Amino acid sequence: MFADRAQAIAEVIQPALDEGRIVLCDRFTDSTEAYQGGGRGLGSARVLDLHRLICGNLQPDLTLLLLPPLESCLARAQRRNERTIAQNGRDEGRFEREELAFHRRVGEKYREIAAREPQRVVLIEGELSIEAVHTRIVEAVTHLLGVKAGG
Repeated sequence: MFADRAQAIAEVIQPALDEGRIVLCDRFTDSTEAYQGGGRGLGSARVLDLHRLICGNLQPDLTLLLLPPLESCLARAQRRNERTIAQNGRDEGRFEREELAFHRRVGEKYREIAAREPQRVVLIEGELSIEAVHTRIVEAVTHLLGVKAGG
């Protein structure tokens, strides 16, 4: 994961940032810290050390952390995996087959990251409507862009 991330930083992310462009990613080191550090029990220190070493400690300006209830997440992921299997025969559900305790550790690690870095991570948690999630995202992005623009 870190080799892929380092390549993406070198070839896509950093050049875009150097041009003053906004970069959106759907996963970054927080996901690795949550899944490997929390879920697999490797701990945050190892993951963050690798991030500093391999990724130059590049940090997002804003992370939107969407955490609906665990049961909803697992059911949605299972439906998505079933569609993928039906469409192309590939089973992408390795994480969904993990025990419930694994997923609880992942969620707790995500919450720990959000508590540790509240200036960067906006936690959007709970069974919210699409409209409510949209509103929270727009507020967070608008605030960030206003701060970066000096407003």
